Parts: sequence; C-alpha cells; structure tokens
Amino acid sequence: MATQSTRRWPGYVAIWRWHFYAGLLCIPFVLWLALTGAAYLFRPQVEALIDRPYAHVAGAGPRASAAAQVDAALRAVPGAVLHRYQMPDTPEQAVQVIVGVHGRETRVYVHPQTLAVLKTVGEQDRLMRIVFRLHGELLAGNVGSYVVELAASWTIVMVLSGLFLWWPRSGALAGVVYPRLHAGGRRFWRDLHGVTGFWVSAMTLLLLVSGLPWAKSWGTYLKTARTMVEGSPVRQDWTIGAGAGGTRAMEGAHAEHGGMTMDHPRQSYQALDRMVATVKPLDLAPPVLIAPPAGMGQPWTAKSDSADRPLRTDLELDATGRIVSRKGFAQRRLVDRIVGYGVALHEGALYGWLNQLVNLLTALGLMLLAISSVVLWWRRRPDGVLGAPHARPRPALAVGLVAVIVLLGVLLPLFGVSLVAVLLVERLVLTRLPAARRWLGLAG
Repeated sequence: MATQSTRRWPGYVAIWRWHFYAGLLCIPFVLWLALTGAAYLFRPQVEALIDRPYAHVAGAGPRASAAAQVDAALRAVPGAVLHRYQMPDTPEQAVQVIVGVHGRETRVYVHPQTLAVLKTVGEQDRLMRIVFRLHGELLAGNVGSYVVELAASWTIVMVLSGLFLWWPRSGALAGVVYPRLHAGGRRFWRDLHGVTGFWVSAMTLLLLVSGLPWAKSWGTYLKTARTMVEGSPVRQDWTIGAGAGGTRAMEGAHAEHGGMTMDHPRQSYQALDRMVATVKPLDLAPPVLIAPPAGMGQPWTAKSDSADRPLRTDLELDATGRIVSRKGFAQRRLVDRIVGYGVALHEGALYGWLNQLVNLLTALGLMLLAISSVVLWWRRRPDGVLGAPHARPRPALAVGLVAVIVLLGVLLPLFGVSLVAVLLVERLVLTRLPAARRWLGLAG
C-alpha cells in the first residue's frame, strides 16, 4: 500500500508542472518544426514546379550518349568528377548530372540532344534542401541537430503528459473528443487545446520518433548500439546529423547513401551507357541514380532513390553492365526496414497524397496546440510570476513516474542529460534565490 511519502503515480498538479515546463521549452520549436515540416511535405510538387522549364526540352531525333552528357556536365564545373547520373523519367526531360569538387556537389541540367548546359545549382542550395536543413538542423549544422533533437525529446514528454491531463475523468465526450465551441472564455481555449492534442497525439509521436534516426545524438546512439549487437560496421540508408538527407556523410570507401556521394577518381565514363541500358528496362522507382566505381576494382552502383523507401532497390554492376547483386527493401535488416517505413511516413511519401494530408493536418494541429497553450497561459498568468503550477514542498515519491522518466532517459539520452541538468540547477541554484523561486513557482 502506498504511504503518504510514496505513491504509484503523481497527482494532477505534478504532471501539470511537467507539461507546463516541457511546453515552455518546446513551443517555439513546435511552431518552427511544424511550419518547416509542412513545407517539406510538398517537396515533390515544389521540385516538379521548379524543374518544369526542363521537363520538355528534347524533341524527336537522336540523343547524345550518357557518357557525352556527363562530359558536358563536367566541363561546366571545372575540376569536377561524376558523383551520380540521374536517369530522366521521360525522353523529353533534361538530364540531371550530379558532379562534385572536394565534397561540394553541383547538379547540372544538360540538354540530352545538344549537350547544352541549361542550369547549374549547388545541391545544398536547392530550395527544398534549404527547407530540410531549416527543419532538421536550423541551418546550424550538428549543433542545430542537437537542439532540434532536444526539443523533440521534450515534445514527446509534453505529449505524454498532455494525454495524462486530458484523460477523461467522467463519461462526458464534450471537451474530451470534441470542443465546446460555444462555451466561451477559458473553457473554449482549454477544450480547443485538449481536444486538438488528443486527435494529433498519435501521429505527432510517430513523426517525432521517426525523425530521431536522423538526429546527431540519437542517430549515433542507434548506430553504435547496432554495431555492438551485429559485431560489424553498419551501413545505413540514411545519414545522421548535419548530413541527414544530404550528400556529404562518408563511411569508409562508400557514403551511407549507398556509395553514391564520394569523390570518385577521374576515369572514363564510357561504361555508363552500358549501365543505363541494363537499368532502364528494370523500371525502378524514380529517381534512379547511377554512380561510377568508388575505387579500383569496385563495381558501378545503381539505385532507386524513391522517397517512398519501401520501393527502393540497390544494384551493383560490373564494367560490362551485368548485374552482380540486387538488394530490395525486403532484403534489408529489420531495423533498416522499420526506419525506412518511418522516414517515408515522416516525409509524407509512404501512401501518397493521403500521407501528405494527414501530416499536414498534424502540423496544423500542432500549431493550434502551441497557439492555444500560449493563450491559456496568458489568460491565467498572475501578475509578476511565470504562472507555473506551484510545487509542493515535500511531494510524495511517485514510483510509476520515476520508472517512466528513467525509461525515457535511457531511450532519449539528450532528454535524460538535460533533465538531470535542470534538476541540479533547480535544487542547487534556483531554490536558493527567493525572487527566482517565487517567479518560477518552486517549492522552498
């Protein structure tokens, strides 16, 4: 039986404090991530619009060889080598060739017949790549990735604590499943906040968890654990931290994106036409990328780089164009498949426009949650204080809460580290400062 100083679960006010402070940290990031994430959802449509001038450039008549198209792209970027050749989806499209000089990649649009260079753009300068980096790293590299991961970890706590507070304590559906829109005042905003949180909570948790493998800390955490369990270095189909979703991360002789991003040695690309002839009839999910050997004796590689990752296929080909190995999504390890489904869901690519719609509604719901929480706080905040629920001087030890926090601290290392830091600062500094203690609502 629980005693006065020990109980199984904390009271309502204790969870409310967790929810309040998690929200205080997360709200600006929730708004930012929801806004940039909603924009990135429509990457296929935006990129198709940007590339529309290059979608119907070729007419009837013979086309230049793939090797000649690559040579034209290389001439446009002095000192570059071929990184990837993207097979056009239709005969009328301009050919896109990704070339690189010392780690910086440039996408070159080449007319497939005249070999005229129609456009060049740095890979990291493409609009949706900038949106991706704004979303995942705040344009601040690995430091930004850590910050976003920290905010995502605390947002998970915010959602879980919010569900605890929302949990119905009566049989009424009003204010639980649907808001009382005519209630007015604080009840209206509370219903709007709680009901919206309920409807978007499951998808929000899926999006938060599916984004963690990209993050610098958690992604490294997962990769290290996998290496220890599997007993050998792990090759993944996604990159971590500042290279997430991009083209710079390297892993041994090959990059994590399937050996397609390193500075390949200068060589003849005449064999590319044989690779194209082999790969084209396979009808792989677009975009299809072909990359030259990473070194002497290495195979050519080709892959579907579809945003719907379960459709991806990886190929290795010898110099004659013969397929040496083929690996589909089903042949990957279970962890890679789970993450692949999660990434496709996160990017809105797993089940087409419906995925985009659900993710968009979730993002809009998160924005509404953030705005309504600020309104609720502002309406109830007493003058001269932050307005946090007051802590009890000697709260009972909630065993269940401690167990959940420890579990979250293990699963979300940045949350665990930041929580310890916050508790130490509160106990050793803030509670000893009367003005800070009063303003924050801390126990004496």
